[in-house]
Amino acid sequence: MARALKVAVQMDPMETIDINGNSDFAMMLAAQARGHALWHYEVRHMSLGEGRAGARLTARARPVTVQRVAGAHFTFGTETVLDLSTMDVVMMRQDPPFDMAYITATHMLEHIHRADGSGTLVVNNPVSVRNAPEKLLVTHFPHLMPPTLVTWDTDAIKAFRVTHGDIIVKPLFGNGGAGVFRIKPDDENLASLLEMHFARSREPLMIQRYEPAVRRGDKRIILIDGVPMGAVNRVPAQGEARSNMHVGGRPEKSVLTAREQEICAAIGPTLRAQGMIFVGIDVIGDYLTEINVTSPTGLQEIQRFDGTDLAAVIWETIEGKLKR
Repeated sequence: MARALKVAVQMDPMETIDINGNSDFAMMLAAQARGHALWHYEVRHMSLGEGRAGARLTARARPVTVQRVAGAHFTFGTETVLDLSTMDVVMMRQDPPFDMAYITATHMLEHIHRADGSGTLVVNNPVSVRNAPEKLLVTHFPHLMPPTLVTWDTDAIKAFRVTHGDIIVKPLFGNGGAGVFRIKPDDENLASLLEMHFARSREPLMIQRYEPAVRRGDKRIILIDGVPMGAVNRVPAQGEARSNMHVGGRPEKSVLTAREQEICAAIGPTLRAQGMIFVGIDVIGDYLTEINVTSPTGLQEIQRFDGTDLAAVIWETIEGKLKR
């Protein structure tokens, strides 16, 4: 049995989570079952100041216990100012958007992260998370992707549409399917959509060729330390181009195809080398579309379909790294 760990979970408010779908909750239940002590805090409660030996990262945190009881799924203890460097593990699990606040949090956590397991282990590695947001990390594997363009240039976007006809337009740092549009060849709204986006954002857009295979589902595959461990297919609702479960996607039991195993084998070593312990990738048909490293979901859906407790596997992996 692994030694009991001190675990701080940096996430969204406990009151807001869906206990039947939230992967953070599944990991907290699994950690608690393994005898680990849990603390909860939000990003806005972090502070980076001076300590005896340099910068000191703290958070106003509360010890927490969890149970799968709707409406009574957590109990907080007394709030304390927690020195995060005294934790064995910090789980960085707040939802995107991947904005400057998110990036700042990675810089702060970098002060305490010890990749060799000799001190606090931040999951996932904050340096790698900062350098590899999901819609950009995937561009390092162009041979696995559908035709894709990342740009601010509206002329380039229009030329891409001329080439590919049916396209998907999505914000580069969004999540949960928010702001994702399918623009069909006869759709007259592209110019207006681009004007609206660039009037309110300085960020580029990602444009991809629409893959009709999405009607059969957008598969979420969970990789733990670079190894594929389970998958769930997400089928879009009728009249919807997005398959995210946030917007009505229907989860289905799924196994990996030969092509999906090939994709995982190609990206797994990079994920492991970068300290990406818990990753969820998205595959449509034969194509890798995203590599989710910030706060991937899917653990509970996979367990319901396959009976596989991937949250426990994540903790076994973390415990093994701390032993080393």
